[in-house]
Amino acid sequence: MQTDETWATTSDVTVRENSSLTSEQYRKKMQRRQEVQEARMTHASSEKGLIIVNTGHGKGKTTAALGMVLRALGHGYKVAIVQFIKGAWEPAEKRVFSIWQDDLLEFHAMGEGFTWDTQDRDRDIEKAIAAWQKGLEYIRNPDFKLVLLDEINIALKLGYLQVEEVLAGLAQKPHDNHVILTGRGAPTALIERADLVTEMTLVKHPLRDQGIKAQPGIEY
Repeated sequence: MQTDETWATTSDVTVRENSSLTSEQYRKKMQRRQEVQEARMTHASSEKGLIIVNTGHGKGKTTAALGMVLRALGHGYKVAIVQFIKGAWEPAEKRVFSIWQDDLLEFHAMGEGFTWDTQDRDRDIEKAIAAWQKGLEYIRNPDFKLVLLDEINIALKLGYLQVEEVLAGLAQKPHDNHVILTGRGAPTALIERADLVTEMTLVKHPLRDQGIKAQPGIEY
């Protein structure tokens, strides 16, 4: 697996190599790259609905998923968002997306906060199961082109949901529809089943490294 350090080193080498090329050499190199890309696209399979996993310890998992939500809404697709864990506060993104609600978007924040705040495992499990059942309704519904299950990976990691049950539910989605599952600690079985997996790597964090609290517009 390529680490950030490996990528940075490779990127630096590529920059140096490109800068040493003549204009004609660079043009030929880009032409070969274009031919490779065109050949790859020619042999690519037809469109299909994707299972997408955003995981890892770094920030940006939900933010990236909400970008896909916005893109889907821009195409006029129906979208459902079900948030696990979150729900004790009113997410700012819910207010922003309210202009699409009752038309293209269904938004459910069904958690009651972080586990260290709730301190009630049985109730946390109950809320996670309810959120999964709500999400499953949308996954099965062919009208919803995209379903976002935000922080479901946390519920899986903590054992509030069983990965086998979630995989069985994902198998019921219509062929052309997409499902995004976010949260750190995505189980191996889910990663293996997914079509697209992105791992956010934590390099620096304002709370951990500088003692800076979560701020509106950044964390919530």
